[in-house]
Amino acid sequence: QVCVVFSEELKCWCRAVIKSIMYCTDHYQTECFLVDYAKYIFVKPKDIRVALEAFMQIPYRAKKCRLYRTKPVTLRIDFCEDTAKI
Repeated sequence: QVCVVFSEELKCWCRAVIKSIMYCTDHYQTECFLVDYAKYIFVKPKDIRVALEAFMQIPYRAKKCRLYRTKPVTLRIDFCEDTAKI
């Protein structure tokens, strides 16, 4: 479920998906994925709100994705011969 959280770093309300809830010494912290910024943040439960329907109609600016069937390569540079090979 997508909700709205306040990001201290961005100083604004953002749409987010809650990933986990943790208890830290004397309070709870919630790990959230910001769907418009594609980043994870921790917020306090008091900074989480239910999203209004109009707010949810705006398309997401970021999408989670994975690299499929890619292979890592190494670029070898020979400065003496001034060449490069993959």
